[in-house]
Amino acid sequence: MNWLDTIAQGILLGGLYALFAAGLSLVFGIMRLVNLAHGDLIVFAAFLILLLVSLLGLHPFLAALIAAPLMFAAGWVLQYHLLNRTLGKDILPPLLVTFGLSIVIQNGLLEGFTADSRRISTGALETASVSLGPINVGVMPMLTFGSAILAIIALNQLIYRTSIGRAFRATSDDVTTAGLMGIRPQRIFAMATGLAMVLVTIAALFLGTRANFDPTSGPARLIYAFEAVIIGGLGSLWGTLAGGIILGVAQTIGAAVNPEWQILAGHLAFLLVLLFKPRGLFPRAVD
Repeated sequence: MNWLDTIAQGILLGGLYALFAAGLSLVFGIMRLVNLAHGDLIVFAAFLILLLVSLLGLHPFLAALIAAPLMFAAGWVLQYHLLNRTLGKDILPPLLVTFGLSIVIQNGLLEGFTADSRRISTGALETASVSLGPINVGVMPMLTFGSAILAIIALNQLIYRTSIGRAFRATSDDVTTAGLMGIRPQRIFAMATGLAMVLVTIAALFLGTRANFDPTSGPARLIYAFEAVIIGGLGSLWGTLAGGIILGVAQTIGAAVNPEWQILAGHLAFLLVLLFKPRGLFPRAVD
């Protein structure tokens, strides 16, 4: 029965990793941009939510609703005025720029919030649980996993059922031809990054309410996001969820065997997938 609980907790943890990875997967699938500042942007959004909670006395979920459009606007401006200038056949410029952005965000947060570890309180929700047969499951992990599924469903509907989604797919397939058809790729890329920042805000909400975070915790979130994306297959949103679940289950099983093996077990699962499926389990670009 303990193993059943361990696997259930791993699946729910995978929902958090899928939220970390969804924005990264969206941006890569549309514009082939690898954002090394992605983890730091998650932490930045978590501090933004914490600031709204502290200054305005808002509930964290309401604070996230306010933070989401602010992060969308920040992502739009960042992509349109900075990252669009780095896109091209050479993958090095965006890597260097986003690496520099990562350092700027970390140091800015250190100056503004110090190096102290923080957490966002949700009151009774932190300890609330429900009984699912022989196991008890926390309400917050269930909300996290449900949010990951809803986010991926919403993204798929947006990409495959709307005009903006058709523009995403067109620019992903051929930027030059899309431009000849009246699409403005720079604005489409900015829109994609803005949407990714909304996903970042959702991930930040559950990061901040489920675990401690500090200004330097972004790179670890980035690693989990990368591993979930690569395990699932680059550009596949449902694959990202599967990758997150595999990573989460591997970590909880590793922790059950020996608490020191938690992180190592996740990395080993990642390496095993790369060994047998180098392109991931469900490789697919946004098309």
